[in-house]
Amino acid sequence: EKLQQFFNHHMFVVEQEEYVKEGIDWEMVDFGMDLAAAIIMFEKPMGIWAILEEESLFPKATDKSFEEKLKASLGKLPVFLKPQSKTDKNAHFAISHYAGIVSYNVTGWLEKNKD
Repeated sequence: EKLQQFFNHHMFVVEQEEYVKEGIDWEMVDFGMDLAAAIIMFEKPMGIWAILEEESLFPKATDKSFEEKLKASLGKLPVFLKPQSKTDKNAHFAISHYAGIVSYNVTGWLEKNKD
C-alpha cells in the first residue's frame, strides 16, 4: 500500500505538472492519498499486522480466531468491508483502496507468519 501510494503520488503528480507546463487544460487529481486510510488500518497499534503477530504467538490460535479479532478491531473502519470476491467465495474481509474493493482470505496466514 505504501509503495503504491508513493508511486501514484510521484508518477502522476509529476505527469500532471508536465501537463500544466505544456499548457494542457487539466484538472489536477490526487491519485495517491486515498491509500492513507488503508495504510493506517494495516499499521495502527491494533491493525492487521499487529493482530496477526499477536495471534501467531498463541499456540491455540486459529484462522477463525484471527478473522474474529480482525473484525472486532477493524470492523467499524470505513475501509474494512465484508468480502465481495467473485473469485474467492471463502474470502473473509475486503479493503477499499486505490484498486477498488479487494477481498482477502486469511486461511493459512497464521501458519505462514510463523516462518
